[in-house]
Amino acid sequence: MTHLDNVVAHLAQPALPTPTHRRGTTLPPHRLPHLPGRVTLPEQAHTPSPTAVEWFNHAPEDTLRQSLLGCLRSLRWAHRLTDHRPYPDLDALLAASDEAAYDLTATDLAEALAGETLPSLPSDTYDVAHTALSAAHAAYEARFGHVFVISLDGTPPVERLDRTLEGIRSRLAHDPEEERVVVAEELRRLAAERLIGFLRDAPL
Repeated sequence: MTHLDNVVAHLAQPALPTPTHRRGTTLPPHRLPHLPGRVTLPEQAHTPSPTAVEWFNHAPEDTLRQSLLGCLRSLRWAHRLTDHRPYPDLDALLAASDEAAYDLTATDLAEALAGETLPSLPSDTYDVAHTALSAAHAAYEARFGHVFVISLDGTPPVERLDRTLEGIRSRLAHDPEEERVVVAEELRRLAAERLIGFLRDAPL
């Protein structure tokens, strides 16, 4: 039996019962000690230039907000980033992104999750891998009621499937409150990564 067969068999077990207690209304303001901090900036060649931050500071408000929703589908987050312009540099902008992400309410979090999809696999990934990922995600969604999100920044394409599957398996053991904190942290990281990419592609 292959590793993926083991994963599929493991996830085929009955899903844990859906908890009946309600979630809290706000996200914890602290960082989890076992999760990494702010996203590390890419190598210099891939880091947005100061000109990109200047463009961000002066871009039309409505246009910029719509573009930011492609980084994180949260109106509160997008409004916070546009309303607090100008930013002196990229670090300040990323710090503002972090702060806005930490302030997401449970409703904001649900809004952001509605815009997320499963991490994509390389185009040449074999069928059993897609089967394993589909089974894993079905178990996760049955448990928590939303798509699984994970930051794979810096993970080689060949390792993304294993990391995603392992992430789902380990996080299935969380209760909803624990998972909500992890999800918020992953969304924060994804927002920062996408914001960096957005600025690299800014129409300067």
